[in-house]
Formats: sequence, structure tokens, C-alpha cells
Amino acid sequence: MIRKTFGTLLMRAVGVGVLLVCIATSVSAQQPPQNLMSCKPVAERTNETGCWILARQSVGVVEGPVYWTLDAFPTKELADRAKGPNGTVVEALGKFWLLTLGDKAQTAASASRVTQMGPLTTEKGRSYTAQYMEAVLQPGMVSETHTHPGIEAFYTATGETCLETPDGMQTGKKGVDVVIPEGVPMELTAVGSETRRSLVLILHDASKPPTTLEHSWHSKHLCQSAK
Repeated sequence: MIRKTFGTLLMRAVGVGVLLVCIATSVSAQQPPQNLMSCKPVAERTNETGCWILARQSVGVVEGPVYWTLDAFPTKELADRAKGPNGTVVEALGKFWLLTLGDKAQTAASASRVTQMGPLTTEKGRSYTAQYMEAVLQPGMVSETHTHPGIEAFYTATGETCLETPDGMQTGKKGVDVVIPEGVPMELTAVGSETRRSLVLILHDASKPPTTLEHSWHSKHLCQSAK
């Protein structure tokens, strides 16, 4: 259960901080980054490829288990009708989505249940903000190393994402959701031959920026070797 829940706010300002920075595959591990691309509000979208901020939701203080439920709807009207107090409706990946945080949400009659992740690890008594993004990365694109003051979770619709942390690497793909604990340094690489399309949640401490670039840990480029 989540209390002190407020409405969803679409991002209208650029000053939301750096969320994810991608570099093209033509840049090797020894070369300086080029073609830097940061996450931007979806209103600034000019093409498919990129990381786009869809919405932010102030979820307040968390009590009890928290699940992230993703349901797809044929129309926005149906998604809006099914939305509860902890839900956010977004358009992404060619569909209308109801993204719900809190208890295990029931599936609406007009919805298609895509996935449900959790319980997510949260700290009792802490106030949280959810930031939702759509990430479309071409094979070989790599994120800069970063951390979050809360968990990151992503659902992959197409393509594959190789995630490297100090504990090694894992791959997210359709049917394999990924949840990264708070404070873990990470580097993500779009691998395989198909465009990686995903929905991303950062559920973070409301008093802190959602993302911080990490400089004390350096990847071993395990994902680049595995491409």
C-alpha cells in the first residue's frame, strides 16, 4: 500500500538531470565518448532512437510490498478508466500503458497483462518518486556508468540489454525482466541484432536526483565482449 500519493506530472522542464547517456558502437572502450545523447522529455522527441522521459509520479511514503504492474490497453480512454490512485497512463512502444505501483494490481477486463515485477525493495518511511521512461537503443549503444538512489526496473519488448555491475553481467530481453538494487553501479549495452525497446522505472528517493554518474567504479566491458 502506498500513502500520500499524488497525480502524475508530465515533465516540462529540461532541468531534470542526466538520466542515461548513450554512446555509439563505433566508439571503442579506449576512445573518448562521441555523439552523447541524454534522456529528454518526450515532448522534445524528434526520432525513435533515444531515452525519453514519459512521466513522473510522486508516490510518497511506502508501506508494505510494492509491485510494478504493466498493463496494455487498446485505447487511452480504457486505460484512464482503469487507472487507480497509484496508476500512470502513458503512450509508448506503440501502445497505451497503465503503469501501477503498489499492491498486486488486478487485470482490467479491457487490458492485456504484460508483466508484474516485485516485490521491489524499498525503505520504510522514505518518500519516493517514480520516473518512467521509454528507451529505444540501437545494437551496440552503451550507457555511461551510473547509479540510482532507489531501484531501476525495466521491461524489454524487443532486443536485448546486457547489464554489467560489480557482480558480473545479466541480460534483459522479452520474457526476462530486470530489477537493479539501489546504489549499484551499472553499465548497459544494447546487444544482439535487434533494436532494444523497453519501458523503464526508476523508483527513487524523492529528495535526490534520479540518476548520478558513477566515477569510482569502472566496468570490465564484459557486455562489449559478449555482443
